[in-house]
Amino acid sequence: MTLPRLQLSVIGDEIGPTLDEMISFAHEHGLQRLDMRTVGGRNLLSMKTEEVIHISRTLEKAGITVPAFVSPAFKWKAPGRVAIGGGKVDFAFDPDDCPAEEWVQHAMQIAVILGAPHMRIFSYLRYGGFRPADLRRLTDQLNKLLGLAHHYDITLQLENEPVCNVGNIAELAAFFVADEKASLEVNPDEEEFEQQDAQPKLRYLRPLVDIANSWSTGERPSDADIATLARFTTAIHLKDRDLTAKRTVPLGDGDVPWPAELKRLLSGVETKEVLASIETHCPHDGRNATARSLAGLRRIADEIGVEVV
Repeated sequence: MTLPRLQLSVIGDEIGPTLDEMISFAHEHGLQRLDMRTVGGRNLLSMKTEEVIHISRTLEKAGITVPAFVSPAFKWKAPGRVAIGGGKVDFAFDPDDCPAEEWVQHAMQIAVILGAPHMRIFSYLRYGGFRPADLRRLTDQLNKLLGLAHHYDITLQLENEPVCNVGNIAELAAFFVADEKASLEVNPDEEEFEQQDAQPKLRYLRPLVDIANSWSTGERPSDADIATLARFTTAIHLKDRDLTAKRTVPLGDGDVPWPAELKRLLSGVETKEVLASIETHCPHDGRNATARSLAGLRRIADEIGVEVV
């Protein structure tokens, strides 16, 4: 069986906080793609359009494309719900910090300016009694985002993030099973579904599979859950964990059995190419750790016979 190619990218701020650092690293390592999340410690969603245009033009002049806007969408408290857990929220964001009147339109505009075909989203900070339908029913924001995604041909990627309601692989699989079922059982009496065709929703909302996030919670993903997610998967995040020390380490240096896990996931993927974004999460030594992660990915890919492009 021929496994899908990996379209290599790095989340820019994992290298360093400045655009110059990101670009110099990309040139040094022959990278053509950088996912964008923050610049100068500021999330792009908090920036005005003119600032994002400047970032996009600078990257374009440097010969770098942006496959994903790593947005913080829905990585905040759900309306009318009390968040539980109290864990640290990496790259936390308050939607009130968005300079536009409605963050949904601004977020999609950022993705369009960057030329990004993917945009990451979350599932609200964890609260009791969450159901997959809550993402659509608590507000109309996801439906609006999906409508814009369909219009601009940008795929929304829902990541499993431990502090959020969809926090591990099992929860991510359960979400997409429920979402697929809801898409096939559209109730014309519910306004939230009236404006949403089933096929665009299935196409433009996909899982962003983060296996290391899953392992960090103590979960060992089941074959069934991986198989469920694989058929929807077009993008993954790559990092590694020292499970004893409970810290993130460069890819290939930790306890996640990446050759087996990556091959298991890719064996069920239906597309010919998967966006593979390195999310080093080693801020104390970001540039070196990311370089080691690139080398680690190439070793792992060689071991399982996967092409990295």
